[in-house]
Amino acid sequence: MASPYACLNSSMLSTPSPLFLTPPFRTLTLLPNPTKPPTPKLSSFPSLSVSAVPAKVDTAVRIPEIEDFDFKVYMLHKAHTVNQALDAAIALRDPEKIHKAMRYSLLAGGKRIRPILCIAACELVGGDDATAIPAACAVEMIHTMSLIHDDLPCMDNDDLRRGKPTNHKVFGEDVAVLAGDALLAFAFEHLAAATEGVSPARVVRAIGELAKSIGGDGLVAGQVVDLDSEGASNVGLERLEFIHVHKTAALLEAAVVLGAIVGGGSDEEIEKLRKFARCIGLLFQVVDDILDVTKSSEELGKTAGKDLVADKVTYPKLLGIQKSKEFAEKLLLEAKEQLFGFDPRKAAPLFALTNYIAYRQS
Repeated sequence: MASPYACLNSSMLSTPSPLFLTPPFRTLTLLPNPTKPPTPKLSSFPSLSVSAVPAKVDTAVRIPEIEDFDFKVYMLHKAHTVNQALDAAIALRDPEKIHKAMRYSLLAGGKRIRPILCIAACELVGGDDATAIPAACAVEMIHTMSLIHDDLPCMDNDDLRRGKPTNHKVFGEDVAVLAGDALLAFAFEHLAAATEGVSPARVVRAIGELAKSIGGDGLVAGQVVDLDSEGASNVGLERLEFIHVHKTAALLEAAVVLGAIVGGGSDEEIEKLRKFARCIGLLFQVVDDILDVTKSSEELGKTAGKDLVADKVTYPKLLGIQKSKEFAEKLLLEAKEQLFGFDPRKAAPLFALTNYIAYRQS
C-alpha cells in the first residue's frame, strides 16, 4: 500500500522552505510543479485522521493580504475576554483545595489559542464572541485537564508548565488527578448551562463533538498510542500522524467546529472548517516538535528536549528539521486554502491565527 506520506518524497522537499522566515500576511504563490505526486491514501486510522496533506500545486494558491487587521489587538482582546470568563466560571469556593488546584493551572496563562480559534470560527459564520465564550471556555478547561494529566509521573512526568511548577508538584499527584477530573466534568456542565441564544439541538451537537474529541476516538486514543510507542523502533510516519491527529489536533478541531456550530454555521461551512482545523492541528504539533529540539526551556516555558529524553518519535526524528519545516509549510497552505470562499474580512482572524501557529517561537 502506498505510504500516506507520499507527498513528502524527496522531489517535493528539495527546495528550501521559507517557513518561520516569511512575514505574516504577505501574498504567497505556489508555482506549478512539473511532476504531480501520486494521491496519498488515507491513514489506516480513519476516525479523526487527516491523510498527509497533498501539495496542490496544479494551480496558483494566493493568500490575501489583510493590511488593516491588527492581529495583536485581536488576540489581546479575545484572550482578556476568555481569561475573565474562566476566572468567573471557576470561582474560589469550598472545598478550597480542589478549586485552588483547578484555578492554578487554568489561570496560569498560556496562549489561549483554542478558545480564540473557537471564537474566530463562530464570528466567521455569523455569530459573536458572547455566543462562543461558553464553548471556548469548555475547550480551554479540557485542554488544561489534559496538561495536568499529561504532566503526571505516570504519563510524561514533567516539572514545568507555562513557566511554573506543574500542578502535581504544587498540590500532589492525588489532588492533580482530581483537579483534572473536575475541570473535565465542569467543562460539559458549563457548555450546557451557560450557552445562550443557541438552539438546544446545536448545544447537544456541540457537546457530542467535544466528547468525541477527547475520548477513545480522540485525545485518549492518541495518548495511549503515544505511551505505547515510547522506545519502539518501528514507529513510522503513519503511526506518528495517528498520535498527533488524535492527541493534539482533535481538540483543536473541536474548538473550531464548536465555534461554527454555536455560531449557526451550515453543515458545509462546518465541514470546511473541520478540514481547516485538522490541518492546523497537525501543523501545531509539527511546529511543537521542531521547537522542542531548537529552543531552551526558558524560551518555551516548559521542559525542552523531553521527547528526546523519553525516546519518543517526533517529526524531526523521522524527517529531520528541514523536511519537518517543509511539511509544516504544506500544512499551512492547505489550511489557508480551506478558508477561501468565506468573507475575507471575517476570515482574517483565522488566517492570522494560522500564521501565528506556524511562526510561533514558543
